[in-house]
Amino acid sequence: MRYPEFLRDGDTIGFVAPSFGCSIEPYKSAFENALKHFTEWGCKTVLGPNCFAAEGIGISNKPELCGAELNEMYCSPDSDALISCGGGELMCEVVPYIDWEKIRSSRPKWYLGYSDNTNFTFLSATIADTAAIYGPCAPSFGMEPPVESIKKAWAVLHGDTEVANFPKWEKEGLKDEEHPLLPYNMTEEYCQKMYLPDGAEKPGVSLVEKGSVSFEGRLIGGCVDILIMLCGTEFDKVGEFLERYKEDGFVWFLESCDLTPMSIRRAFFQMKHADWFKYVKGFLIGRPLHFGEEMMGVDQYNAVTDIIGDLGVPILMDLDIGHLPPQMPLICGSYGKVEAVDNTIRIEQLMK
Repeated sequence: MRYPEFLRDGDTIGFVAPSFGCSIEPYKSAFENALKHFTEWGCKTVLGPNCFAAEGIGISNKPELCGAELNEMYCSPDSDALISCGGGELMCEVVPYIDWEKIRSSRPKWYLGYSDNTNFTFLSATIADTAAIYGPCAPSFGMEPPVESIKKAWAVLHGDTEVANFPKWEKEGLKDEEHPLLPYNMTEEYCQKMYLPDGAEKPGVSLVEKGSVSFEGRLIGGCVDILIMLCGTEFDKVGEFLERYKEDGFVWFLESCDLTPMSIRRAFFQMKHADWFKYVKGFLIGRPLHFGEEMMGVDQYNAVTDIIGDLGVPILMDLDIGHLPPQMPLICGSYGKVEAVDNTIRIEQLMK
């Protein structure tokens, strides 16, 4: 696994928009304020041509132009790390225009983004053997004041890679066109669910109210909406990746955006039977955007545990990963050591 150098004072951050650009509010003002923050925090900035564009369908520009921007900005000596301008819907159409061989052979640099950016963060690790960070996109750094999770993402970019849960989370955001710089509206108490191996003769898991568990392995994952779309395509190199690092085992981190409980259940069925969970050591499941919904007896919990519980490994759920902030920034491709005790989780991310 290739690991980029962490940022230092005076380094340059490049910004790309392979998914949505920052063309409308509240993203435009938030991104502009983020650029001010990055300068105040000691870094230079350079913008790709699509950062404020709105010329594409579901993405900032035509797929070939988004791919060209990403290839050029990643391989350019003019920046030391890249942060995506946003998530979106159709970055998948950009993937065929990404020069993965060029990415693999160039000097590695950190790429930070989440959601639709799974199309890069996941494939960077599985195709190009290069670690990337699953975490907040550029406009989130523009909030006033920056919350602890944003400060943590900045710290991870600088080499402080151990992460832990935060005390509260946001169920309903307040940021809108007229209030683009508002911080997260964190009103809900953090409450993780631990499904641990139950020791029965047939492998399975049971929910525990209090307890502790530790496991480790190579961190891999992202937004399930994107992962199931990539599954089975020519970009699906998961089997080769798993064999390459099978001695480490794997810790999958997964979260969802548009998927309903039924869709989540089908998605986990698909990934499991595509043999993606071979050599798995444990699962880290983020709060789904469709939090608390139920469909015909299926909820966000049994949608997962009924499908993968028989793998007999820990399943930690409702974690600070994904679309209901805050987020623990996770380095896709790194070696993770997970320790959960009662209602807390800590993840040590090693560059090995």
